[in-house]
Amino acid sequence: MNFHDVNLLIEEGEGFEIEFKRRISSAEKIARTIISFANTKGGTILFGVDDNGSIVGVESEKSEIELIEIAGRDFCDPLISPTIDIVPFDGRDVIVCRIGESRTKPHYFLGEQERVNGESTRVYIRVNDNTMMASREVVKILQNENPDATPLKLSIGENEHRLFQYLEKNERITVREFGRLVNISDRRASRTLVQLVRAGVVRIHTHEKEEFFTLAYDVK
Repeated sequence: MNFHDVNLLIEEGEGFEIEFKRRISSAEKIARTIISFANTKGGTILFGVDDNGSIVGVESEKSEIELIEIAGRDFCDPLISPTIDIVPFDGRDVIVCRIGESRTKPHYFLGEQERVNGESTRVYIRVNDNTMMASREVVKILQNENPDATPLKLSIGENEHRLFQYLEKNERITVREFGRLVNISDRRASRTLVQLVRAGVVRIHTHEKEEFFTLAYDVK
């Protein structure tokens, strides 16, 4: 990683796989971002770069790198070891922290936890250019992406057929709406939708305030 590579990342701007950080305020806060990249498609964090892309540099690369290492080791389970480079910019240093997509998903946050809509899954994912807590459904999907996950066993019954018919007419459905549609508990509705996502029949969408599901393709 060199001056030219970092400039290209800055020109690309913050997004799904890139985040700028002026500085590291705490290992806990950066751990959430590291986890979100590992649980999604990987990404790069540039420390010493402001939100507008201007290079401010880090005050002490040694202490900042130490905080990154603490974040990945002490606040991530399983631990995450990012690749770290220091790139000089006219007397200012930018720390490039690269996190690969993990093969041991999901990674859990071990620090003080927040609650979102009553949920506290301790799992974070990347949604557009934001780090967001994953829902229970997304956590289950991540668990099933693990190479050691139990093989999928799927049966298509009356509830699934009613779901497909509904989606062909209405395009999207939430866990709660599906439960009401076929008169089952939210927990059972969630489990069914997760299995259908695993099978590639249904797609989950996390980019809006409330997650919803759509057909992955035409189901006959």
